[in-house]
Amino acid sequence: MSTITLMDGGMGQELIHRSGRAPTPLWATQVMADTPDLVGSVHDDFFAAGARMAKANSYAVHRDRLVGTGLEDRFEDLLRTSVTQATAARDRAGGGRVAGCLGPLRASYRPDLHPPAQEAVPLYAEVARLLAPGCDLMACETVASLDHARSVLGGARAAGLPVWLSFTVMDSDGTRLRSGEPLVAALDIAADGVEALLVNCSAPEAVPAALGILSAGGLPFGAYANGFTAITPDFLKDKPTVDSLSARHDLTPEAYARHALHWADLGATLIGGCCEVGPAHIAATSRALTAAGHTLT
Repeated sequence: MSTITLMDGGMGQELIHRSGRAPTPLWATQVMADTPDLVGSVHDDFFAAGARMAKANSYAVHRDRLVGTGLEDRFEDLLRTSVTQATAARDRAGGGRVAGCLGPLRASYRPDLHPPAQEAVPLYAEVARLLAPGCDLMACETVASLDHARSVLGGARAAGLPVWLSFTVMDSDGTRLRSGEPLVAALDIAADGVEALLVNCSAPEAVPAALGILSAGGLPFGAYANGFTAITPDFLKDKPTVDSLSARHDLTPEAYARHALHWADLGATLIGGCCEVGPAHIAATSRALTAAGHTLT
Protein backbone atom coordinates (compact mmCIF):
# COMPACT_ATOMS: atom_id res chain seq x y z
CA MET A 1 0.00 0.00 0.00
CA SER A 2 1.01 3.65 -0.48
CA THR A 3 2.15 6.43 1.79
CA ILE A 4 -0.36 9.22 1.23
CA THR A 5 -0.34 12.88 2.23
CA LEU A 6 -3.87 13.67 3.38
CA MET A 7 -4.64 17.31 2.75
CA ASP A 8 -7.44 19.38 4.22
CA GLY A 9 -10.74 20.09 2.50
CA GLY A 10 -12.38 23.24 1.17
CA MET A 11 -11.81 26.28 3.37
CA GLY A 12 -13.88 28.81 1.45
CA GLN A 13 -17.26 27.14 1.50
CA GLU A 14 -16.75 25.96 5.06
CA LEU A 15 -16.17 29.57 6.12
CA ILE A 16 -19.26 30.75 4.25
CA HIS A 17 -21.41 28.09 5.92
CA ARG A 18 -20.07 28.80 9.40
CA SER A 19 -20.16 32.59 9.16
CA GLY A 20 -23.89 32.64 8.48
CA ARG A 21 -23.45 35.73 6.34
CA ALA A 22 -24.50 36.42 2.80
CA PRO A 23 -21.72 35.64 0.32
CA THR A 24 -19.81 38.50 -1.29
CA PRO A 25 -17.55 38.50 -4.37
CA LEU A 26 -14.61 38.38 -1.90
CA TRP A 27 -15.79 34.93 -0.77
CA ALA A 28 -13.55 33.50 1.97
CA THR A 29 -11.41 36.64 2.07
CA GLN A 30 -14.33 38.66 3.41
CA VAL A 31 -14.97 36.16 6.19
CA MET A 32 -11.28 36.16 7.14
CA ALA A 33 -11.19 39.95 7.21
CA ASP A 34 -14.22 40.07 9.53
CA THR A 35 -13.57 37.00 11.72
CA PRO A 36 -9.98 35.73 11.32
CA ASP A 37 -10.22 33.25 14.18
CA LEU A 38 -12.95 31.40 12.30
CA VAL A 39 -10.28 30.46 9.75
CA GLY A 40 -8.21 28.92 12.53
CA SER A 41 -11.14 26.91 13.82
CA VAL A 42 -11.74 25.41 10.36
CA HIS A 43 -8.06 24.48 10.14
CA ASP A 44 -8.36 22.89 13.59
CA ASP A 45 -11.28 20.76 12.48
CA PHE A 46 -9.48 19.55 9.37
CA PHE A 47 -6.42 18.58 11.40
CA ALA A 48 -8.68 16.80 13.92
CA ALA A 49 -10.26 14.92 10.99
CA GLY A 50 -6.86 13.51 10.03
CA ALA A 51 -5.42 16.06 7.59
CA ARG A 52 -1.66 16.46 7.68
CA MET A 53 -1.47 19.56 5.51
CA ALA A 54 -3.30 22.89 5.74
CA LYS A 55 -3.73 25.19 2.78
CA ALA A 56 -3.58 28.84 3.84
CA ASN A 57 -6.71 30.85 3.15
CA SER A 58 -4.91 32.99 0.57
CA TYR A 59 -6.60 31.63 -2.56
CA ALA A 60 -8.47 34.83 -3.42
CA VAL A 61 -6.19 37.39 -1.78
CA HIS A 62 -5.00 39.25 -4.87
CA ARG A 63 -4.69 43.00 -5.41
CA ASP A 64 -7.01 42.86 -8.42
CA ARG A 65 -9.73 41.12 -6.44
CA LEU A 66 -9.57 43.70 -3.65
CA VAL A 67 -10.06 46.70 -5.94
CA GLY A 68 -13.20 48.62 -4.99
CA THR A 69 -13.88 46.58 -1.85
CA GLY A 70 -12.46 48.92 0.79
CA LEU A 71 -9.86 46.28 1.71
CA GLU A 72 -7.17 47.38 -0.73
CA ASP A 73 -4.88 48.56 2.09
CA ARG A 74 -5.19 45.20 3.88
CA PHE A 75 -3.64 43.13 1.10
CA GLU A 76 -0.41 42.26 2.93
CA ASP A 77 -2.17 41.92 6.28
CA LEU A 78 -4.68 39.43 4.87
CA LEU A 79 -1.91 37.30 3.39
CA ARG A 80 -0.07 37.29 6.73
CA THR A 81 -3.28 36.38 8.54
CA SER A 82 -3.89 33.45 6.21
CA VAL A 83 -0.48 32.02 7.06
CA THR A 84 -0.54 32.71 10.80
CA GLN A 85 -3.95 31.07 11.17
CA ALA A 86 -2.73 27.97 9.32
CA THR A 87 0.58 27.72 11.19
CA ALA A 88 -1.08 28.23 14.56
CA ALA A 89 -3.53 25.41 13.82
CA ARG A 90 -0.65 23.22 12.65
CA ASP A 91 1.15 23.86 15.92
CA ARG A 92 -1.97 23.10 17.94
CA ALA A 93 -2.29 19.83 16.05
CA GLY A 94 1.28 18.92 16.90
CA GLY A 95 2.64 18.88 13.37
CA GLY A 96 1.90 18.91 9.67
CA ARG A 97 2.68 21.10 6.69
CA VAL A 98 1.34 24.45 5.53
CA ALA A 99 0.89 25.36 1.87
CA GLY A 100 0.66 28.92 0.67
CA CYS A 101 -2.12 29.01 -1.93
CA LEU A 102 -1.96 30.93 -5.19
CA GLY A 103 -5.44 31.06 -6.68
CA PRO A 104 -6.23 32.50 -10.11
CA LEU A 105 -5.99 36.20 -10.78
CA ARG A 106 -9.27 38.01 -11.53
CA ALA A 107 -11.61 35.00 -11.36
CA SER A 108 -11.82 31.23 -11.08
CA TYR A 109 -12.67 29.10 -14.14
CA ARG A 110 -12.19 32.14 -16.41
CA PRO A 111 -9.02 31.57 -18.42
CA ASP A 112 -10.28 34.19 -20.86
CA LEU A 113 -9.81 36.84 -18.15
CA HIS A 114 -6.36 35.75 -17.05
CA PRO A 115 -3.87 38.57 -17.69
CA PRO A 116 -0.85 38.15 -19.97
CA ALA A 117 2.37 36.81 -18.50
CA GLN A 118 4.12 40.18 -18.25
CA GLU A 119 1.36 41.34 -15.91
CA ALA A 120 0.54 38.05 -14.17
CA VAL A 121 3.99 36.78 -13.20
CA PRO A 122 4.92 39.82 -11.01
CA LEU A 123 1.51 39.70 -9.31
CA TYR A 124 1.87 36.02 -8.46
CA ALA A 125 5.48 36.57 -7.37
CA GLU A 126 4.46 39.31 -4.94
CA VAL A 127 1.91 37.03 -3.29
CA ALA A 128 4.36 34.11 -3.18
CA ARG A 129 7.06 36.18 -1.46
CA LEU A 130 4.60 37.45 1.14
CA LEU A 131 3.28 33.95 1.84
CA ALA A 132 6.67 32.24 2.00
CA PRO A 133 7.52 32.86 5.69
CA GLY A 134 5.86 30.06 7.61
CA CYS A 135 4.96 27.95 4.56
CA ASP A 136 6.49 24.67 3.48
CA LEU A 137 5.40 24.87 -0.16
CA MET A 138 3.44 26.88 -2.69
CA ALA A 139 0.23 25.35 -4.08
CA CYS A 140 -0.83 26.85 -7.41
CA GLU A 141 -4.55 26.04 -7.48
CA THR A 142 -7.38 25.85 -9.99
CA VAL A 143 -5.06 26.36 -12.96
CA ALA A 144 -7.43 26.57 -15.91
CA SER A 145 -5.20 27.10 -18.95
CA LEU A 146 -1.68 26.60 -20.23
CA ASP A 147 -0.92 30.33 -20.07
CA HIS A 148 -2.19 30.38 -16.50
CA ALA A 149 0.13 27.46 -15.67
CA ARG A 150 3.19 29.19 -17.10
CA SER A 151 2.47 32.47 -15.31
CA VAL A 152 1.63 31.11 -11.88
CA LEU A 153 4.62 28.79 -11.95
CA GLY A 154 6.86 31.69 -12.92
CA GLY A 155 5.54 33.72 -10.00
CA ALA A 156 5.49 30.91 -7.44
CA ARG A 157 9.22 30.37 -7.81
CA ALA A 158 9.78 33.71 -6.07
CA ALA A 159 8.96 32.03 -2.76
CA GLY A 160 12.01 29.79 -2.99
CA LEU A 161 9.88 26.83 -1.88
CA PRO A 162 8.69 23.60 -3.52
CA VAL A 163 5.84 24.24 -5.96
CA TRP A 164 2.75 22.08 -6.50
CA LEU A 165 0.76 22.72 -9.66
CA SER A 166 -2.93 21.87 -9.52
CA PHE A 167 -5.24 22.00 -12.53
CA THR A 168 -8.99 22.32 -12.84
CA VAL A 169 -10.48 20.20 -15.61
CA MET A 170 -13.81 20.07 -17.38
CA ASP A 171 -16.39 18.20 -15.32
CA SER A 172 -17.48 16.34 -18.44
CA ASP A 173 -13.96 15.55 -19.66
CA GLY A 174 -11.09 15.13 -17.22
CA THR A 175 -8.56 15.12 -20.04
CA ARG A 176 -9.14 18.82 -20.80
CA LEU A 177 -8.50 22.00 -18.85
CA ARG A 178 -11.38 24.45 -18.33
CA SER A 179 -9.89 26.37 -21.27
CA GLY A 180 -10.56 23.34 -23.48
CA GLU A 181 -6.83 22.74 -23.95
CA PRO A 182 -5.53 19.19 -23.46
CA LEU A 183 -4.24 18.52 -19.96
CA VAL A 184 -1.39 16.46 -21.40
CA ALA A 185 0.09 19.66 -22.86
CA ALA A 186 0.68 20.90 -19.30
CA LEU A 187 3.20 18.17 -18.58
CA ASP A 188 5.95 19.97 -20.48
CA ILE A 189 5.30 23.13 -18.45
CA ALA A 190 5.33 21.18 -15.19
CA ALA A 191 8.68 19.63 -16.06
CA ASP A 192 10.27 23.00 -15.25
CA GLY A 193 10.76 22.70 -11.50
CA VAL A 194 7.36 21.48 -10.27
CA GLU A 195 7.46 18.97 -7.40
CA ALA A 196 3.92 17.60 -7.63
CA LEU A 197 0.97 17.57 -10.04
CA LEU A 198 -2.65 17.62 -8.97
CA VAL A 199 -6.20 18.18 -10.14
CA ASN A 200 -8.56 20.23 -7.97
CA CYS A 201 -11.95 21.95 -7.97
CA SER A 202 -13.38 19.55 -10.52
CA ALA A 203 -16.08 16.90 -10.27
CA PRO A 204 -14.75 13.75 -8.58
CA GLU A 205 -15.97 11.70 -11.54
CA ALA A 206 -13.60 13.65 -13.82
CA VAL A 207 -10.56 13.02 -11.65
CA PRO A 208 -9.56 9.49 -12.79
CA ALA A 209 -9.07 10.58 -16.40
CA ALA A 210 -6.96 13.52 -15.23
CA LEU A 211 -4.87 11.30 -12.97
CA GLY A 212 -4.18 8.97 -15.86
CA ILE A 213 -2.52 11.90 -17.62
CA LEU A 214 -0.75 13.40 -14.59
CA SER A 215 0.74 10.00 -13.71
CA ALA A 216 2.83 10.23 -16.88
CA GLY A 217 4.61 13.31 -15.54
CA GLY A 218 7.00 11.27 -13.41
CA LEU A 219 6.13 13.29 -10.28
CA PRO A 220 4.02 12.67 -7.18
CA PHE A 221 0.41 13.33 -8.14
CA GLY A 222 -3.00 13.55 -6.58
CA ALA A 223 -6.42 15.15 -6.37
CA TYR A 224 -8.85 17.19 -4.33
CA ALA A 225 -12.26 17.44 -5.96
CA ASN A 226 -15.18 19.75 -5.29
CA GLY A 227 -18.74 18.99 -4.28
CA PHE A 228 -20.61 21.39 -6.56
CA THR A 229 -23.39 20.18 -8.82
CA ALA A 230 -21.90 22.27 -11.65
CA ILE A 231 -20.10 25.51 -12.39
CA THR A 232 -23.10 27.54 -13.53
CA PRO A 233 -23.19 30.30 -16.18
CA ASP A 234 -24.11 32.80 -13.44
CA PHE A 235 -20.87 32.04 -11.61
CA LEU A 236 -18.92 32.88 -14.76
CA LYS A 237 -20.25 36.45 -14.81
CA ASP A 238 -18.28 39.40 -13.44
CA LYS A 239 -17.85 39.49 -9.64
CA PRO A 240 -19.97 36.41 -8.92
CA THR A 241 -20.91 35.11 -5.50
CA VAL A 242 -21.10 31.47 -4.47
CA ASP A 243 -24.85 31.59 -3.97
CA SER A 244 -25.03 30.93 -7.72
CA LEU A 245 -23.56 27.47 -7.04
CA SER A 246 -25.13 24.57 -5.20
CA ALA A 247 -23.74 21.59 -3.33
CA ARG A 248 -24.37 18.01 -4.34
CA HIS A 249 -26.55 16.00 -1.98
CA ASP A 250 -25.19 12.65 -3.13
CA LEU A 251 -21.56 13.38 -2.25
CA THR A 252 -21.71 12.21 1.35
CA PRO A 253 -18.49 11.77 3.35
CA GLU A 254 -18.59 8.04 2.63
CA ALA A 255 -19.18 8.60 -1.09
CA TYR A 256 -16.26 11.01 -1.26
CA ALA A 257 -14.06 8.50 0.55
CA ARG A 258 -14.89 5.88 -2.09
CA HIS A 259 -13.70 8.26 -4.79
CA ALA A 260 -10.50 8.90 -2.83
CA LEU A 261 -9.85 5.17 -2.48
CA HIS A 262 -10.11 4.83 -6.25
CA TRP A 263 -7.65 7.68 -6.75
CA ALA A 264 -5.23 5.93 -4.41
CA ASP A 265 -5.64 2.73 -6.42
CA LEU A 266 -4.62 4.77 -9.49
CA GLY A 267 -1.42 5.82 -7.74
CA ALA A 268 -2.38 9.15 -6.20
CA THR A 269 -0.34 9.93 -3.10
CA LEU A 270 -1.71 13.44 -2.47
CA ILE A 271 -5.39 13.43 -1.57
CA GLY A 272 -7.72 16.01 -0.05
CA GLY A 273 -10.84 18.01 -0.79
CA CYS A 274 -11.89 21.29 -2.39
CA CYS A 275 -15.11 23.32 -2.25
CA GLU A 276 -17.98 21.70 -0.30
CA VAL A 277 -15.67 18.96 1.02
CA GLY A 278 -15.69 19.49 4.77
CA PRO A 279 -14.04 17.97 7.83
CA ALA A 280 -16.50 15.04 7.85
CA HIS A 281 -15.42 14.13 4.31
CA ILE A 282 -11.75 14.27 5.27
CA ALA A 283 -12.41 12.16 8.38
CA ALA A 284 -14.20 9.52 6.31
CA THR A 285 -11.39 9.57 3.77
CA SER A 286 -8.80 9.17 6.51
CA ARG A 287 -10.62 6.15 7.92
CA ALA A 288 -11.10 4.55 4.51
CA LEU A 289 -7.50 4.99 3.42
CA THR A 290 -6.19 3.66 6.72
CA ALA A 291 -8.54 0.68 6.61
CA ALA A 292 -7.27 -0.09 3.11
CA GLY A 293 -3.73 -0.28 4.45
CA HIS A 294 -2.39 3.07 3.32
CA THR A 295 -0.06 5.07 5.59
CA LEU A 296 -1.05 8.71 6.07
CA THR A 297 1.53 11.45 6.50
